[in-house]
Amino acid sequence: MSDVKAAKGGPLRGLQVLEIAGLGPGPFAAMMLADLGADVVRVARANHASDGLAVAGRFDLMNRGRRELELDLKQPTALEQALGLVERADVLIEGFRPGTMERLGLGPDACLARNPALIYARMTGWGQSGPLASTAGHDINYIALSGALHGIGRRGGAPVPPLNLVGDLGGGALFLVAGILAALFERARSGAGQVVDASMVEGSALLMTPFFGLLAAGEWRDRHGENSLDSGAHFYDVYETLDGLHVAVGAVEDRFYRELMGHLGLAAEEAGVRFDRATWAERKREVAAAIGSKTRAQWVTLFENSDACFTPVLSMRDAPRHPHNCSRGTFIEVGGVVQPAPAPRFSRTPASVPHPPGQCPATVEAVLRDWERRVPPAAGHTSGRS
Repeated sequence: MSDVKAAKGGPLRGLQVLEIAGLGPGPFAAMMLADLGADVVRVARANHASDGLAVAGRFDLMNRGRRELELDLKQPTALEQALGLVERADVLIEGFRPGTMERLGLGPDACLARNPALIYARMTGWGQSGPLASTAGHDINYIALSGALHGIGRRGGAPVPPLNLVGDLGGGALFLVAGILAALFERARSGAGQVVDASMVEGSALLMTPFFGLLAAGEWRDRHGENSLDSGAHFYDVYETLDGLHVAVGAVEDRFYRELMGHLGLAAEEAGVRFDRATWAERKREVAAAIGSKTRAQWVTLFENSDACFTPVLSMRDAPRHPHNCSRGTFIEVGGVVQPAPAPRFSRTPASVPHPPGQCPATVEAVLRDWERRVPPAAGHTSGRS
């Protein structure tokens, strides 16, 4: 890991994004766009104190890689300044409850009137409409409603909240970014902007697509901890080692399973028996006893270069030091803070190292000077091969 400053690069270089500061998935989506080269300007509310889990300064990593300016959008002068930025932006990101941006005078109608080519990206938990649209919630509430939370946990226990990975980040930010990129692709042909309505309920529900298929086929029980991928099976679970640490086992396919059991000194049954749920509890006790007989380091050495799908469960402090992550540069150090590197990788337009959060204050005048006025292609224009 190294503390490096580099020129802005990445496949989204030249994209102009206006982020109206919020919490959770909106900032994460803006971070991803900035990581990939977009010029993201974050509009923060002046003198606003968060009552959530936000951290200050250089540790607020979701705010890395972008400029920031403060505007009191309730003031007419600041509102007009914001609309001036809207005129030159390719994308606007907001994550407030439905109706909030409209009350500020920055709703889709107002913004698209000033910039018909704008991609107006909206991030909410429940969506812009529906009985719950105006109510408060957090990641845990949204994935509870989509069916995702119910599927995570051990048999006989309560569902386990998977941090805020499934709702805020996976079902929210990633789908917002996908929507933005899809709308930009379409705009390249039509010249017209549009509204992207991303909700964490719908995103996390879509993440559950393969499991709804298994459920319909009768291959999945609608109870957590009783299925092949939710800790029900002995070949896909986390086990404790002799020294109180943990390893992850994911030997689903037959040849991987046979290699796993051979290293553990256990007999490998045929696939037809292995997938019989009636055998799982006893087999799990056998695997747990075997793994519990050695330290994690001993097992890691034994399984080195193996196809048994056996890995140590690393902590957040340990993960950046793992040899594979070091070789790939999976983690970087920016401003003295270790953090995940931009992803994914690009062969021709690699992303550069992001600058630390809060290090690039901006003014409206500077942004307007830097941002070009976009001249989108005329409606009906198509690009590419005919």
